[in-house]
Amino acid sequence: MNNGALSAFSGFSPKQLKVLTWWCMNSDFHGYDAVICDGAVRSGKTVCMSLSFVSWAFYEFSDASFAICGKTIASLKRNVIRPVAPILTSLGFGFRQRASQNYIDITYRDRTNRFYLFGGKDEGSAALIQGMTLGGVMLDEVALMPRSFVEQAVARCSLERSRLWFNCNPEHPMHWFYREWILKAKEKNCLYLHFMMSDNPSLSESVINRYRSLYSGAFYQRFVEGKWVAAQGTVYPMFSQELHVRTPPPEDAFTRFFISCDYGTVNPSSFGLWGEYGEKWYRIREYYYDSRAEGEQRTDMEHYAELERLAGGLTIEAVIVDPSAASFISCIRKEGRFTVIPAKNDVLDGIRQVSDALKSGRIYFSPGCRDTIREFSLYKWDEKAVRDAPRKEHDHAMDDLRYFVTTALSTPESGFFVMSVSR
Repeated sequence: MNNGALSAFSGFSPKQLKVLTWWCMNSDFHGYDAVICDGAVRSGKTVCMSLSFVSWAFYEFSDASFAICGKTIASLKRNVIRPVAPILTSLGFGFRQRASQNYIDITYRDRTNRFYLFGGKDEGSAALIQGMTLGGVMLDEVALMPRSFVEQAVARCSLERSRLWFNCNPEHPMHWFYREWILKAKEKNCLYLHFMMSDNPSLSESVINRYRSLYSGAFYQRFVEGKWVAAQGTVYPMFSQELHVRTPPPEDAFTRFFISCDYGTVNPSSFGLWGEYGEKWYRIREYYYDSRAEGEQRTDMEHYAELERLAGGLTIEAVIVDPSAASFISCIRKEGRFTVIPAKNDVLDGIRQVSDALKSGRIYFSPGCRDTIREFSLYKWDEKAVRDAPRKEHDHAMDDLRYFVTTALSTPESGFFVMSVSR
């Protein structure tokens, strides 16, 4: 692969061109060992970094192994492999993907290199990459990966001339990657490039304005302004009683129904009945029981009776339950009426999805859902936490809301629509 191949690219911004060419012999940045790109969403970081990573691999190596890492294999294929593959093919690269073994053999002229795909979603992921010898690694969404996985991936790059490639959107300013890599970029000999939406020439001003309208608070500062800032104040500042509290249509106007449950014994239990009307979802009514306030705990069967009462005679597609509520899940399944799905419980990702659903007008709340409306004003970020986390108070309706959005409103790619569940 020679430097002239990059002349095929046109229409890139100056910052994207730096990512594409920083490793070239005639580049002012050739002496760096790594590149870090962070900043706003949709700012054009990922595609140009992916193209540059593969091009560099063939410039420096043949018959070598590399790693491309994302939070999950599914997100990596969706966000990196799928957009980049046709571009590389048009430039003369050949692909042979081994989906079952999670690697891709890429050829260019007389050279072939192997690119392994890894998901770095939890602490156990580090074992997957351990023991490999790599010419380089690209970590997409690196701020969403555990430190142990990233450090293990970096340690695998022991070949002469190996280099590191990092890409992410900002998180909390106490995040380990910000403190250990971005703030120390100079001493680690890293080229650090900060992206804004204006660095992506494919975005029109109307599209940029649409993204600006989707976020508020800390998410706006991170995803639109590209800042590493702490979350403060209420978790959902975009919630408005004037906008989001509406009298729902008649029940026979809804096409689908779900119930979401946050189950507690000492802590409150919160269940919500949701109905789909067009492309919008309404929280039609709810059950909220606080045993401390009432002075009496309820059993699984007593809570189940309230679940039945909440559902009434409606056909419920599924009941989405706090995954830690094993006894209540077992109770529901034993009764045989409802399909049960353990909820997805990634808190921060769930909060982002709920924020998007509120901003985009996908979810609304009946005036009778008083406890949910009350918790919106009380659910706040923990300002003393070293990482983003909401306070563990006034969060029970907020949790069952999050379970609904992240599970029932997921795309088919999430696996929800192909999940096999027992009754």
